[in-house]
Amino acid sequence: MFKKVLENVEQNPQLIHCITNYVTVNDVANAILASGNSPIMADDKNEVEDITSVCNALCINIGTLNERTIESMIIAGKKANLLGHPVILDPVGAGASKLRTDTTFKLLDNVRFSVIRGNISEIKTVYAGSGTTRGVDADISDAVTEANLDEAVKFAKDLSLKLGAVIAITGEIDIVVGTNKVYIIRNGHPLMSKITGTGCMLSGLISGYVSANMDNIVDGVAAAVSIMGLCGELGYQRIIQNNGGTSSLRTYIIDEISKMNWGTLERGMKVELR
Repeated sequence: MFKKVLENVEQNPQLIHCITNYVTVNDVANAILASGNSPIMADDKNEVEDITSVCNALCINIGTLNERTIESMIIAGKKANLLGHPVILDPVGAGASKLRTDTTFKLLDNVRFSVIRGNISEIKTVYAGSGTTRGVDADISDAVTEANLDEAVKFAKDLSLKLGAVIAITGEIDIVVGTNKVYIIRNGHPLMSKITGTGCMLSGLISGYVSANMDNIVDGVAAAVSIMGLCGELGYQRIIQNNGGTSSLRTYIIDEISKMNWGTLERGMKVELR
C-alpha cells in the first residue's frame, strides 16, 4: 500500500525546516534524521525566510508558544506557501489557553497548510474555535472509539474540505483524511502516551514523508502515522525483552524508525482504507 511512498523517501532525502517546541526539539530532530531526512531548527524572524527557502518543507509546532516565534511562524509559513513547499501544522494544546487557540487561527488565516495533525481535542478546537484540551493531552470525553469512529471520520472529512488540508487525528485509533481517501490506522501502544514528544516526532516524520510524496500527500501522511505506531509497538517489545522503561521506549522508537523498511511495515501495519 505504501511501498512507493517509502521508496520516494529513501531515494529523495528531504530537508525539513522546523519551528517547534523546546520540550521535544531534540527528539524531533533525531526522528527526522532516523527517517533518512534532515532537520534544521530555526525560529528567529531574521533568518526563517532564508532557512525555509533552502528546505523542502516547513513543520510548525505551537507546543511552547511565545510572541517572538508566532511572528516567525507566519513569516516562514508565507514564504513556504510562496515557494510551493508543504507546511504542516501541529496545534499542540490548542483549546488549552486563549493564546494557543488564537494563534492557531491566526496561523490558519495567514498560512495555507497541507497537513494538520493533532489529537482529537486539538482538532476539534481547530474545527469549532474552542475546545476542552487538557494541557497538551486530549480530553478523555473526546476520545475516538470504535463506537464513535464513524462520527469522528465525518467530522475530519468536513474539516479537510473546509481547510483544503489533509487532517490527521492521532490517538488510540488514528484517522487520516484527504480529498478522496480515509485511512483508519490501529498501530501503536498505550505506553507511548507516557513519554513526551511522540506526537511532535510524528509531525516531523509527516513533513518528510509529505515532502517526498507531493503527488500523494494523504498516503504520505498515512504511511508516517502507521510507521510511528508500529515503531511504538516494536519498541515496547524491546523494553519487555530488556526489562526497560519509558526512557528506553523513547530511544527504541527512534531506533525502530531508523530501521524501518517496506517489509517491516507491510508485515506490521494495521491500516484500513475506506
